[in-house]
Amino acid sequence: MNAELAVIGGVGFCLEGLADEIETPHGDVPVVFTRMKGRRVVFISRHGDGHLPPHKVNYRAIISAAKRCGASRVISTNTVGSMSSHSSGCIFLPYDFVEFTKSRCNTFFEDKAVHVDMSQPYCPELRAHLAEAARSLCLTVSEGIYVCSEGPHLESPAQIMMLRQFGDVVGMTGYPEVVLAKEAALCYASLCIVTNPACGLAGKKKLSVSEISDSMKKYCDSIREIIYRASQNIPAHRSCDCKDALSDASL
Repeated sequence: MNAELAVIGGVGFCLEGLADEIETPHGDVPVVFTRMKGRRVVFISRHGDGHLPPHKVNYRAIISAAKRCGASRVISTNTVGSMSSHSSGCIFLPYDFVEFTKSRCNTFFEDKAVHVDMSQPYCPELRAHLAEAARSLCLTVSEGIYVCSEGPHLESPAQIMMLRQFGDVVGMTGYPEVVLAKEAALCYASLCIVTNPACGLAGKKKLSVSEISDSMKKYCDSIREIIYRASQNIPAHRSCDCKDALSDASL
């Protein structure tokens, strides 16, 4: 079953449908095929059943599987902590990123120099449809810069003091997905849900993983509805530049 849209699910998010497995050069990927009012969608769980830590996720296999399923657009769901004034439950759509990762394979091109342009890391067309869908549900939508940390530990207050100089929210899974999607010439947008204030920004309150997971579960229905509404309005033809990402990228 070919898909028009791929959805990558983060903590606590899933879509139901027909289970399958896709072979890729980087490993096999379990997927779920479903439909959204006639629109063919493939869902991929980022962390899998065993919930792999962020630095162990096979990002190359995930993006490869999305493309092999026929998807030209990818919506990624991510939980983030706010380093600004975003309240819990706010929808955040990054338009740029900064990364502080250390041990992740971040390219499909190991044997030749390929330099994709990253002036628009996230597809503006896809972002616009997600923003419109969220606002149609009367949800608060913010935009800004996503900072990706290595993890798997939560950041310290001193790290957050540093990172907030570079962006608005912090997470552990947005990179290298965004770069790999660009190398695959896919439209990619991250649909982030703010689950908590970043460490040190809510007094001395201790951050817990259960708090983040419980917060995500609380907003899962809203996330699904945003994706559903956006999927109905995304045109078949891509008018953005994402499809031409590899044009003039090789030396």
